[in-house]
Amino acid sequence: MNFFTADTHFFHKDLLGDNDFAPRPFPDVETMNQRIIKNWNAKVKSTDTVYHLGDIALYFTHPAGLSNEAVFSVLKSLNGHLVLIKGNHDSRAFFKYLASHNFMVDGKPKFEFHDVGVLIKFNHRQYYMTHYPMMMGIVKQIINLHGHIHHYSVNIKEDINVGIDTPEKDYLNYKIPFGTPFSETDIEQMVQGKFEDFGKRG
Repeated sequence: MNFFTADTHFFHKDLLGDNDFAPRPFPDVETMNQRIIKNWNAKVKSTDTVYHLGDIALYFTHPAGLSNEAVFSVLKSLNGHLVLIKGNHDSRAFFKYLASHNFMVDGKPKFEFHDVGVLIKFNHRQYYMTHYPMMMGIVKQIINLHGHIHHYSVNIKEDINVGIDTPEKDYLNYKIPFGTPFSETDIEQMVQGKFEDFGKRG
């Protein structure tokens, strides 16, 4: 099964507490990290694929290798094969570190890497997965799954924010636990919900 997420921002201290961009009510980054890991693994199996649309972590140390090791340790603890699309906070050096420490899970590499985006098809639609929202113009059966803007929503019905802070999770018919990647069924609900929302605006 495929899942989708973005903007986990592991180790990002500045997001803790109340702020205007991505408020996260946790006392420390360790608690936040563990909450995401727990909720992720409660839904994702080792054989599943998770498309992570950028901004994995924000953690700087001297030397930089220490932060790479710490984030790698978190990613190793997450279930599934991770297809990583580079976000503005994901360095090439970190991706190279992950590539050099890649390992096999159920006969597939744990990590797959993409600089710009990925295109897949399900539910009779094409899904362009990018970190930044795309402005695609008038299109049919094409949806842009993206991250980057945290608790904001693009005012375009074909753009769906799949970041863990997204307000578009309110289109779901249940309360998704914080940090849980969205399933294909969740994405379908979000797409339909946003289409219906725009339809009501007349």
